[in-house]
Amino acid sequence: MKRPSRDHDTYAMARERMVEEQLARRGIADPKVLMAMRFIPRHFFTEESFWGKAYGDHPLPIGQGQTISQPFMVALMTQALKVEENDRVLEIGTGSGYQAAILAKMAKKVFTIERHAVLAKRAREVFDRLNIHNIAIRIGDGTIGWSEFAPYSGIVVTAGSPDVPQPLLNQLSEDGGRLVIPVGERGFQRLKVITRTGDRWQTTEDVGCTFVPLVGKHGWAEGEK
Repeated sequence: MKRPSRDHDTYAMARERMVEEQLARRGIADPKVLMAMRFIPRHFFTEESFWGKAYGDHPLPIGQGQTISQPFMVALMTQALKVEENDRVLEIGTGSGYQAAILAKMAKKVFTIERHAVLAKRAREVFDRLNIHNIAIRIGDGTIGWSEFAPYSGIVVTAGSPDVPQPLLNQLSEDGGRLVIPVGERGFQRLKVITRTGDRWQTTEDVGCTFVPLVGKHGWAEGEK
C-alpha cells in the first residue's frame, strides 16, 4: 500500500463529514473519541482500491475473511471504554489496525492480538508509516488475553464471541476496568459492556451488531458453525 506525500484535502473533508454525520449526529459525544476519529486516516487501513469508500457508513473487507469495522461501531465501542490518557488498553482482533490506532491516540499504551500473521504485519506497517509507536502487536489466540501486561483499564474485542472469555475478565483492572465485547450467535450479537470492581462484574447491553467470529480456546472453534 502506497502512502501519499500528504493527507489530501479530499480525505480530510471526508473524515470531517464522517464524524459529523455518522458519529456526532448518532450520539457519539466523547470529544476525545471524535478527535481521534478526525485525526486517524481510515483509508490508510484499507486497500488502495477502497480508499474512495473508506469513510462510508459500512465495514470493508481486508482479507483473511476479516473486515474493518463500520466507523460508527468503532466510535461506539471506543466511547464505551472511557479511555484516559494514562490507560493501558488491550484489543482482541487487530484486523486492519484502525481500532488500535484510534485507541493509541487516546491511551498511553495499546496491546493488540491478531491470529492472522499477514494482517498483523500489514497493521504494523501502517502504524510505522503514521509514526504511531505506542502499540504492541502479538500474533496468537486473543481469547486468552495477554496476561504479562495485565491489568488493563480497558479491553475491547472486535469479533463476535459465543460467551465472555473468563481470561479477559480476569485481566481487567479491579478498579473500574471495562470490557467491551459483542456476544451472541455467529450471525448476530449484542454489544456488552462489563465493568469490574474488585471481584464483581457489572454488565450492561448496548446495540445489536454483527461481527466476524472470535476464534480461539474461549471463543468459536475454527470452522465451527
